[in-house]
Amino acid sequence: MRAAIVHYWMLNRRGGEKVLEALCRLLPEADVFTLFCDPATLSPQLRSRKITTSFLNPMRRWYRSLLPLMPFALENLDLRGYDLIVSSESGPAKGVISCSGARHVCYCHTPMRYLWDLYPDYRNEWTRSPWKRAAMTPLTNYLRLWDFASAARVDEFVANSRNVQTRIWKTYRRESIVIHPPVDVDSFYSKPSGDYFLVVSELVPYKRVDSAVRCFARSGRPLKIAGGGPEYKRLRSLAAPNIEFLGRITDSELRELYAGCRAFLLPGEEDFGVAPVEAMASGKPVIALGRGGALESVPSFGGVFYSEPEPDHIEEAIIRFEAIEPTFRPEELQSWAQRFSESEFQTRMASVLDARPSYVRR
Repeated sequence: MRAAIVHYWMLNRRGGEKVLEALCRLLPEADVFTLFCDPATLSPQLRSRKITTSFLNPMRRWYRSLLPLMPFALENLDLRGYDLIVSSESGPAKGVISCSGARHVCYCHTPMRYLWDLYPDYRNEWTRSPWKRAAMTPLTNYLRLWDFASAARVDEFVANSRNVQTRIWKTYRRESIVIHPPVDVDSFYSKPSGDYFLVVSELVPYKRVDSAVRCFARSGRPLKIAGGGPEYKRLRSLAAPNIEFLGRITDSELRELYAGCRAFLLPGEEDFGVAPVEAMASGKPVIALGRGGALESVPSFGGVFYSEPEPDHIEEAIIRFEAIEPTFRPEELQSWAQRFSESEFQTRMASVLDARPSYVRR
């Protein structure tokens, strides 16, 4: 059986890319297809794979602006001869065209946020250029039609959380099963906490890192922020000297940051939330917005939730955390994190790929 893995783009190493690496270990002979690929960001495992990119790849520096062309680029990827296609989707990866005899399983991180559930935020608040805002309405209408139609090309959907399972039904009216993404929980370790709180995030508007920055700039508590993105300059302008921006860091640096923090802060709504699991695998509690995937990944004994992504609500949650901080048990948090291990992902995903397709008549 010839297998192909289609990933939306390979330009950094975030949660989606870790899922891609796990899929490659599950399907060791599979070829990889993607819209964009930056070789400098690839892990040694991915460098060893045959990777086919779209005709848009030479323009990958501007990939955020190339969304209108992505459907054409995906449909031009040649997947003839493959019996199994596994798409890794939070951009439009599932829109590839396959042969009638091929089975297409989509592992969905989320339907495209900027077209569906977060469209009003992108359109009315986060798009600062009036010209871009004016162009969005007709453009996104076309893309939503294409995205909905392309869901029919998928034989089976796998959602990364119950949260995303609900979105898949709401967006595409398709059933799905839930398999949480893999986390390399055994590579993290615990040590006595330092004095700082930690945010690990792509710096984009929907992550709501600005709320955390405003809160900590006002309170004076030490905060470290790991990650990069288009919001970097704006967030720096809001920050105070007690807030340290670390940029993109190595895996070993990230593990050390988790191990030494007082608590991990998740200021935005996540599809699932790999970073909170990594924090708990390091024995650290989580302070999170009580929405979305965090409600699945963080147990009641694992941290503190707050209701609105605003600085005052974050401050109130931190005060509640400080009142109960001595009660958190690192061993208990690490034990909980084990349920999101890669071995659990591999077992459940293999059962899906090995099973008789549900759409085949018996």
